[in-house]
Amino acid sequence: MNRPAPSLLRPRKAPKQARSTATLEAIHTATIQVLLAEGVGRLTTARVAERAGVSIGTMYQYYPHKQALLFAMVERQLETVIGFMLTAAEQLRGQDVGTVAEGLALAWIDAKTPESEAFRALYGVVAEFDLAEGMGQALAQMTEVFSGLLAAAPDAHFADCEAVAFMLAVIIGGTVRMLLDTAASPDNLARLRQELPRACRAYVASAR
Repeated sequence: MNRPAPSLLRPRKAPKQARSTATLEAIHTATIQVLLAEGVGRLTTARVAERAGVSIGTMYQYYPHKQALLFAMVERQLETVIGFMLTAAEQLRGQDVGTVAEGLALAWIDAKTPESEAFRALYGVVAEFDLAEGMGQALAQMTEVFSGLLAAAPDAHFADCEAVAFMLAVIIGGTVRMLLDTAASPDNLARLRQELPRACRAYVASAR
């Protein structure tokens, strides 16, 4: 599959005023609404512009085509999760390793499930883009944050704290995505919220 380089998909300009920021937010919200209502196959910049209440000219000031718009949405969702996790990490600092592991799992679930339909809609277009660099940076950032939390725990006794943090990030991220992508029923989401924190606590306990 020939996927466009991320550098070719960047927005044409960034918002500099409150009005521009509001316009961009309206475009992003409309994109999710069109995706959920009509699917990626029927999504066009014209449909999004109409739903957002902006002119097609305004749309093109930011996103010259559909691929650029979808790429921006995927990156935006990734940034949302990272920001949520950084906030949660500050609240967990100094807790024991079991509490940290459970708290990180719950935070990741909380970051994604309120907009689970939006995440599922975007998962369907992820394969169209080269996200290796961005995903790699996100994993590295989460590994660093998780490692710092685990190292600061009063009962931390890990031979390789970074390796444990890496696996914890992979376990949490991969499990949540698998469920949202394939079986995101209310019952399964409730089961995930109950069992994933327990699994993460058991993992860090066994790794000590």
